[in-house]
Amino acid sequence: MIQSETLELLEWHRLCQHLATFAATKLGAIASLHLNIPVSQIASEQLLAQTKEIYQLESHFTTGLSFEGIQDIGDSLERSELQGILAGDELLAIATTLAGARNLRRVIDNQEDLPILKELVADLRTYPELEQEIHRCIDERGQVTDRASQKMGEIRTDLRRVRSQITQKLQNILQAKSGAVQEQLITQRGDRFVIPVKAPQKDAIPGIVHDTSTSGATLYVEPNSVVPLGNQLRQTIKREQTEEEAIRRALTEQIAAVKPDLERLLAIVTTLDLATARARYSFWLGANPPRFINREVNELITLRQLRHPLLVWQQHHEQGQPVVPVDLLISPDIRVVTITGPNTGGKTVTLKTLGLAALMAKVGLFVPAREPVEMPWFDQVLADIGDEQSLQQSLSTFSGHIRRISRILNAISKDHKEANAPMPHTSTTLSTSAPCPLALSEAEGMPNALVLLDEVGAGTDPVEGSALAIALLQYLAAHAQLTIATTHFGELKALKYEDQRFENASVEFDESTLSPTYRLLWGIPGRSNALTIAKRLGLKSEVVEQAKTQVGGATDEVNQVIAGLEAQRRRQETKASEAQDLLQQAEHLYKEVSAKAANLQERERELRASQEVAVQQAIAQAKGEIAQVIRRLQQGTPKAQDAQQATNALNEIAQKYQPAAPTKPKIGFMPKVGDRVRISQFGQTAEVLTAPNADGELSVRFGVMKMTAKLADIESLDGQKPEQVVKSKPAPVAVTPPPQPVPAIRTSQNTIDLRGKRVADAEFILDKAISEATGPIWIIHGHGTGKLRQGVHAFLQQHSRVSHYEAAEQADGGSGVTIAHIK
Repeated sequence: MIQSETLELLEWHRLCQHLATFAATKLGAIASLHLNIPVSQIASEQLLAQTKEIYQLESHFTTGLSFEGIQDIGDSLERSELQGILAGDELLAIATTLAGARNLRRVIDNQEDLPILKELVADLRTYPELEQEIHRCIDERGQVTDRASQKMGEIRTDLRRVRSQITQKLQNILQAKSGAVQEQLITQRGDRFVIPVKAPQKDAIPGIVHDTSTSGATLYVEPNSVVPLGNQLRQTIKREQTEEEAIRRALTEQIAAVKPDLERLLAIVTTLDLATARARYSFWLGANPPRFINREVNELITLRQLRHPLLVWQQHHEQGQPVVPVDLLISPDIRVVTITGPNTGGKTVTLKTLGLAALMAKVGLFVPAREPVEMPWFDQVLADIGDEQSLQQSLSTFSGHIRRISRILNAISKDHKEANAPMPHTSTTLSTSAPCPLALSEAEGMPNALVLLDEVGAGTDPVEGSALAIALLQYLAAHAQLTIATTHFGELKALKYEDQRFENASVEFDESTLSPTYRLLWGIPGRSNALTIAKRLGLKSEVVEQAKTQVGGATDEVNQVIAGLEAQRRRQETKASEAQDLLQQAEHLYKEVSAKAANLQERERELRASQEVAVQQAIAQAKGEIAQVIRRLQQGTPKAQDAQQATNALNEIAQKYQPAAPTKPKIGFMPKVGDRVRISQFGQTAEVLTAPNADGELSVRFGVMKMTAKLADIESLDGQKPEQVVKSKPAPVAVTPPPQPVPAIRTSQNTIDLRGKRVADAEFILDKAISEATGPIWIIHGHGTGKLRQGVHAFLQQHSRVSHYEAAEQADGGSGVTIAHIK
C-alpha cells in the first residue's frame, strides 16, 4: 500500500503519461501508462540495456524505428481461439502486424553491437506464408477477393451476370414506359433492383412495390418480369456470403493454430515499442544512463545537475519557469541527509526529484542529470510528502504523517525479515568460492530502501515533534540505505556533529530579493530567515526586536556563523569557476598547439617524401645518362679520345648529381674574456684575461699568477678542446673576364613543369632548379585554381637568387607560365 501511495505522492502517473506520448503503437502507450517497476536489479539492468541499444540504433537513423502496420490484435487472437470467425479488417490487421514485426526484426538484425535486441527478436516468428494467404484472400478494404477460391470466382461471375441481366431488363422497361416513370433511374431497395414509378401510373408497370417516397407521389416498383432474376440474385448473394464465411473461417483457424506465437510476437513488439519510447523520452529530456553502485564498497552517489522531469515538461509544454538543477553528491557513510531552509525554497521538489530519479532508473529510463549518473538500486522507494498549507490537512497533518511513517517503517521491517530469512535446508553443499547472491547491505541486515520524509515531525508541539524527528531519523539511519528529510527544526541540524552518518544541506535564500534561488547547498544548514523577512516586509521593528529577545542571542550567533559559512562557500564557488575557466583556456591552447605541431610534422613528412622522390628521379636520370655514355663507347672500336670524352662526361654527371657535402658542425669552444678554463699540464683552473691572438695564444690568471698559454694547452671545465685559430692567407687576385650575356632562349633544360604538384613539392623542385640555373628559367604552373601560381610567385619573391619574374609571352603559355630571371 505504501508503495502505491509513494507513486501517487511523487506524481509517477504524470511521468507515465508523458512517456506514453513517445510510444508509436496503442499497445506501447498502454504499457507506458501502466509501467511495471522491476523487483530485481538484474531486471532493471536488462531494461536499461534495451534503452541504450535503442538509443544507439536511433542515432543512426533519422526516422528511427518504424512500427508502421502494427496494431492491437489481442482481441482478435482471443476470438480466434474461441472458434469465432474474424472479420476481413481484423484479418488484414493481423497481416500488417506480421509485416511490421518482420521489418523491425530485419532492421535490428542488420545492425551491429545490439546483443540485447537481437536476443529479444531471435525467436520472433512472423509467418510470412500466413501473411501472404491473408493478402491473397482479403483486399485493402477488408473484403474477400475473387481469387480466394475457385468457387468464389464462379459465384462472383454469376453475380455479375445476373446483375447485368436485371439492369438490361430494367433499362428496356424505362425506355418503353418512359411516361410512367418519375425519372430514368435504376436504384435498389434492400437487395432488390427497382425503378421509380409515378403513383397514378402504377398499373402501367405491374410489379412489387418495395418503397414509396415521402410525398407518396413516387412508388419504387420491382417489375414482375424482373422478380425471378431478383430471386436468383438473392440466392447467389447468399451463396457468396456462405463462401466468404468459409474463407474467413479457414483463415481464422490458421491464426488460432499459431496463437501462442502471435501473442509472443505481440509481446515482443510491445517491449520494443516501450523501449523505444523510453529512449526517445530520455533523449528529449537530455538524460543520461545511470550506473547502479554499491555503497558498501565506498561508491559515491553522483547526481550532478539533476532536474525534475515533470518541471522540464512543464517548462516546454506549459510555459513554466526554467528548471533549476540540484547537485546530489552523497558519500557512502552518509545514511541521513536533513535539508533545511525557508518555505517554497525547493526542499520538497528536491525530495520528489530524487524519488523520481530512483524510479526512472529502475524502469529503464535515463536520468535527467549530467554524466556520470551513479546511484544505488533501491528495493523500495518510500515517501511521506504532504502539503502543510492545504486546508484539508489543517486538523490532521500530524496524524496523517504518523500513519504514513508507520506504514513506511512496517515496509522496511518486512523487507528486513525477508532479506534475513533463513535459506531452506537442502542436502547440497555450497562452494565457499561462489559469490553470494545477496547485496552487502542485505547481508548486513540493512534493507536497501530510499526513504523521503517531508517536514518530519511537523504538525504538533515543536519540542515533542523535534524529539520524535530525531528518534525517527536515528532509527532510519540504522535500518534504511538512505533517508532524505526536510525540516524546520534547528535541533536536527546538530545531528551531523554528533553522528557521522548524518549530513546537512540547505536551500539557498537571497536576502536582497527575499526570494529563494532553489539551489541546494551541502554541508551548511539553512538559516532562520523568518524575522529578517518579517522586518523587510514592513512588520513593526519593535515587534521584531521583541521576537528576537524571545528567541535569544544564541540564535543570532548561530545565524552569523551560518552566514559566514555561506559567504565562504560563495567565495570558493567563484574561485572554482575561475579555475574551471582557466582550465578550459589551457585545454583550448593545448589543442591549438597540438594541431600546429601535427601540421608541422605533416609538412615535414611531405617535404621528406618529395625530397626522396627528387633523389630517386635524379638517380634514375643519372643512370640513364651513364647508360648513354656506355652505349656510345660500345658502338664501334673505342679510341683513346672516345674514352677521354666518356671520362669527362662521367665526371660531369658525377658533379651534376653529387649531393652537397653537409657542413660539419663546429666542435669545441672558443674561450672568451672572463671564462673559466682548465690548464691541463698544471691541472689548475684559470680565468681568461685576453682573447686568443692570431698565433693561438692567450693570457690567463690562476691564483695570483698570470701567464701566457696556448689554446692547445687548455680545455673547458666540461672537457671540450678549444677551436684552433687558422691563419688566413691572402687570396690571389684573379682576373675575372666580363660575363658574356646569355641569350634568353627557352629549352627543355631551363623549363620546369610543375603542373599537378603540391606547393611544398614545387618549392623543393624550384629551389634545386634555381641553384643550378645560369640564366632565366621557364616555370609551367598552369591556371587551375591559382593556388600553385600564387605559391610559386611567393617563393620566387623571397628567393635571394631571383632578381625578378614575369609572365611569359602568349606564345609561350601566357599567365600559365612564369619566367624567373636569375641574378
